Amino acid sequence: MVSKQEQTAGAGSLPDPIRNYVGGEWIESGGDESHPVVNPATNDELGEVPFSTGEDVDLAVRAAAEAFDNWRRTPAVDRVQYLFDLKYELEDRQEDIAQALTREHGKTLAEARGEIRRGIENVEVAAGVPNMLREQSGLVEDVARDVDEYAVRQPLGVFGAITPFNFPAMIPLWFLPYAVATGNTFVLKPSEKVPLSSQLIYEAVDGVDFPDGVVNLVNGSAETVNALLEHPDVEGVSFVGSSHVAKYVYETAAQRGKRVQAQGGAKNYAVVTESAELDDAVPNVIGSVYGNAGQRCLANDVVVGVGDVYDDLKAELVAATEDLAVGDGLDETTDVGPVITPDSRERILDVIDEALDAGAEVVVDGRNYDHPELDGTFVGPTLLEGVTADMAIAQDEIFGPVLCLAKTADLDEAIEMVNSTRYGNASTIYTERGTDARKYRYEVDAGNIGVNVGVCAPMGFFHFGGRKESFFGDLHAQGEDAVNFYTDKTIQIERWYS
Repeated sequence: MVSKQEQTAGAGSLPDPIRNYVGGEWIESGGDESHPVVNPATNDELGEVPFSTGEDVDLAVRAAAEAFDNWRRTPAVDRVQYLFDLKYELEDRQEDIAQALTREHGKTLAEARGEIRRGIENVEVAAGVPNMLREQSGLVEDVARDVDEYAVRQPLGVFGAITPFNFPAMIPLWFLPYAVATGNTFVLKPSEKVPLSSQLIYEAVDGVDFPDGVVNLVNGSAETVNALLEHPDVEGVSFVGSSHVAKYVYETAAQRGKRVQAQGGAKNYAVVTESAELDDAVPNVIGSVYGNAGQRCLANDVVVGVGDVYDDLKAELVAATEDLAVGDGLDETTDVGPVITPDSRERILDVIDEALDAGAEVVVDGRNYDHPELDGTFVGPTLLEGVTADMAIAQDEIFGPVLCLAKTADLDEAIEMVNSTRYGNASTIYTERGTDARKYRYEVDAGNIGVNVGVCAPMGFFHFGGRKESFFGDLHAQGEDAVNFYTDKTIQIERWYS
């Protein structure tokens, strides 16, 4: 077992070795397997992440279960004091986290800093949980003669979260603050591709000194995930990742009576109408499609020009795409970093080739991008046109820096194209006509809809939407949905005789 002082020594450097955090202590995994953590911009190895076993997961869950009774009895106003402290700890460490995040993921430092800020916003929102719990008490006097009735929200026990590689600092903070503020205990399993951000976030957790066992971390891969999904003492699971895994997580956990919120993949469209202000819309679209190297579920990677706007829209998007700088995210002049792994790069290139075979045309070709100094997994910003709804690239998630241009005669045709996919995560319309915006908001089947907003990322006090195969479950992450997910209403009915 490693002391807190040893683990947190050398702040600003990368955590080495990578460990689990269980019962308030940093401990080694019991597993024999590990996986290298690689900087995708340079191919440098940053560390080795252990693959925790079922026994490791059981140790973390048992620690959380043992801590639950005392934690749930801690008044909510006292529980959230730890979140106020956590907010300040994260803010003190945010540049260290951003540096580590950029090195393990590849995104730019500006993107990393913004991601951490959005995560901290959820800590701030969760600090208001006592008020959110109060608002749902619902006391009704005299439901019958001398009988009063009300609902009390109560925590359930141990909750787990399985988080993805693309936002390793933000997405754990969609779940952890709400789980513990409502009185539950928590176990995080981060992506094995990007474990360093979580290590540093948990150094902040450790600095807050939560009661032992309230907040835990286990690293690992599929075996670790399955152990968490199947553990009898886990009451619920949160997940973000691809749709086929989200569906597996939902089915596996729900069959065991657990609560599940599983955010899946996406195929998002941006529709640009003839009334749109292109000077604003084009940089907005570029940021949405190429930010995070396209590796996010809110990327609007199909852009539909409606009517006569198409030619001007294309010309401006081509110029903006060609102007993007590709490189190491630690370089402040970089606009687009690498994709996460060589396998991801090959998959993206295959998707582009299949689209060309189906009839699309390359306007800006980033397939053969070769950085002059770095041995990274780069795909240059790529723009295709002639994309139609029947093509796979118009239906399936790309998760790379690829923009697809399509054209429709009118807004009705554009909405039909948007709704043709099996996903329902996000979509945006660029327009200066209120009637078009209202029609779009009303008719598009997506959980997050933007009007002149490229990345429809809800603030922490709203839930993160998702429909169709973009979400499996009933209650989403963040905001009021998070409070409902992490608690259950007990109906209390009272009559007094003396």
